[in-house]
Amino acid sequence: MDMQGAADHADGILDAVLKEIKPEVQWAHGPTSTGSCDVSRMRVVMTVVSEERRGSFLGVVDRFWRKSGYRIKAVNKDVDVPAIYAQTKDGFGASLSIGGKGQAFFEVDSPCVNESEVAESTTPPNGPAYEGVYPLPRPSVHSDFWSAGTP
Repeated sequence: MDMQGAADHADGILDAVLKEIKPEVQWAHGPTSTGSCDVSRMRVVMTVVSEERRGSFLGVVDRFWRKSGYRIKAVNKDVDVPAIYAQTKDGFGASLSIGGKGQAFFEVDSPCVNESEVAESTTPPNGPAYEGVYPLPRPSVHSDFWSAGTP
C-alpha cells in the first residue's frame, strides 16, 4: 500500500464512523498530514456537542469501533477534553477527541507505507468546505439532540 492508498483507506474509516452517528453531525475536512512513510486524515465536527451529550457521542463511537473489531488503546475520561484512541486490525490508528466549545475531532493515522503523493480527500463534507480556512472555526451548528443541555 502506498500513501495515497492509506489516505483513501483512512477516508473510508472516517466515512464509516461518521455515518454511524445519529442524528447526523455536520463536519468539514481538517488538514491532511504526511510523514516520511505515513499519512493522517482529519475530520472536524462543526455541530456543537454539548457537555451533557459528550458521553453519549463518545459512547456511539466506542461501540462502533469495538463492533468493527478495533482495539481500544486508551480512553481519556477528562470532563473537558475526553478522547478515545483505537487501532484497526490493519494497524491504522483512529481517534476521537473533544476540544474547546464541544468541537469533536476525528483523526486516522496510517502505519508506515510506501511513499507516494497524496491528493486531498474526494469525500465531500456535509456542510461548508471551509477551503483555504485554517484553523477551522469553532463549532456553530446547532443540533436539537447533540447540542442539548440535558443528558
